Amino acid sequence: MVFFSPSNNHAYAEMPLSGTEAKPDKENSSQRDKEGYSRSACRDYGDAFVVGEIGDACTLVPILASDSPSSYIVSLVFNGLVKYNKNVELEGDLAQSWDIEDDGLTIVFHLRKDVKWHDGRPFTAEDVKFTYESLIDPDVISPYSGDFKMVKRVELVDDYEIKIIYKEPFAPGLSSWIMPIMPKHILAGQDLRTTGFKRNPVGTGPYIFKSWKSGERIDLVSNRGYFEHRPYIDRYIYRVIPDPSTMFLELGTLGIDSMSLTPLQFTRQTDAHFFNRRFRKFQYPSFGYTYMAYNLRDEKFADKKVRQALNYAVDKKELIDGVLFGLGRICTGQFVPESWAFNENVKPYPYDPGRARTLLMEAGWQDRDADGWLDKDGKRFEFTVITNQGNEMRRMTAEIIQRRFKDIGIKVNIRILEWSVFINEFVNKGRFEALILGWGLGREPDCFDIFHSSKTKAGEFNFIGYSNPEIDRLLAEGRRTFDREDRKKVYRRIHEILYDDQPYMFLYIPDSLLTVHRRFHGIEPSPIGIGYNFIDWWVPKSKQRYAY
Repeated sequence: MVFFSPSNNHAYAEMPLSGTEAKPDKENSSQRDKEGYSRSACRDYGDAFVVGEIGDACTLVPILASDSPSSYIVSLVFNGLVKYNKNVELEGDLAQSWDIEDDGLTIVFHLRKDVKWHDGRPFTAEDVKFTYESLIDPDVISPYSGDFKMVKRVELVDDYEIKIIYKEPFAPGLSSWIMPIMPKHILAGQDLRTTGFKRNPVGTGPYIFKSWKSGERIDLVSNRGYFEHRPYIDRYIYRVIPDPSTMFLELGTLGIDSMSLTPLQFTRQTDAHFFNRRFRKFQYPSFGYTYMAYNLRDEKFADKKVRQALNYAVDKKELIDGVLFGLGRICTGQFVPESWAFNENVKPYPYDPGRARTLLMEAGWQDRDADGWLDKDGKRFEFTVITNQGNEMRRMTAEIIQRRFKDIGIKVNIRILEWSVFINEFVNKGRFEALILGWGLGREPDCFDIFHSSKTKAGEFNFIGYSNPEIDRLLAEGRRTFDREDRKKVYRRIHEILYDDQPYMFLYIPDSLLTVHRRFHGIEPSPIGIGYNFIDWWVPKSKQRYAY
């Protein structure tokens, strides 16, 4: 699954479903923590985990949750049929096991029989079929529907066995069932776009929804009957704090237990005895990237030469050094270096404003009236770039791009919007000229939903209106191919084309910079990050701060 992320580093976007190798401090990686507790010690129940984020959730209907704040909460309240373990391998979640039949055309899931919805009703195969039917419903418009339209039919064998039959070989088939399953007995017959369920969900997951105060907080409580085991932390509190400086003050006064740090906070403002006594810091490469997207329905950006020129006009190293304090890497396309689909032969354009001016001139953009701005057909090259409130890195990125574009005669205006307004009213509805945003990526490299020309409806992920017949063909081929090496060739070619086409200006891959209060034990960094085992985190009774 992929989703929009309000923060530049995707630490929470990877919690608990994805991530990369974490670098904890030395104390955290030892067999005993600072307080002397063994990792194998008896664990206490209780306390709350209070996390701060800059954006509020948009909806808690799982198949419509396209932004990371919504996905954070959904991942704790719901389960998919499968999930990734700490070694980035698929294992059963609601499915106890599965069989692959007919050369990959059929998956038979054997479901767990000990799972109940939070209202006490049993989970069955009917819920899986209902979720599938909702995903392909043309009236729902889920950004994740592309994977499930490859299904030919779903057959219920019995209450706890379901057969998924595909139209043709579909390599991402198994991993697509990470998709959270929804309760048929509650949602059947309801309009998923307007249902009250979107603000009052009922799932099967380790945490039960309790309350949501818009723009302020979402409260969850532990599911004491969870089929894996009762989570040790009794409460999960998600606080919305749009200003990162205010959030950092809340961290210092222990108003929150964890947050994604800005590069400035990570490198300078947390280098103090007070902070280090109370918090641990984690740094690892993000499985996601930040980009500037163009609305390709706008004639200013229709010419590939223009988009290539804009890429030459921005110094990515300046962004890495000035915005990220060196804690990141230049992005060259949809795939990050940790992905097996990454093409190391795709090199970033050098910073070359002269080349940018030449390409713009070839595309018909010149300063004909000597006013310092390029024009064409009597219109100045001017546009507005939008991004979300509370993300200082994106604001700074926009300002540097604004300055570099001015150097080549293009006027850029900047508009900052509140997160939910930014996503719901501008991104999803295509009401923008250009925007700066980030993708949190899944481990499966299939990016059909992001770049295929059929996925451009309101609310879908190809919100820029990108269309390239060769990309469409390759995306379909990548889905039909099971052999890893053959698939790699397909996605490496996709990587090349996308960077040449520049539907986005691919900017940077920021490091994930995360801090967690030291009273939390059981945190074990792995190739999938730190949140994969959140239900095993615990706090000694003597250190607990919240009662429930």
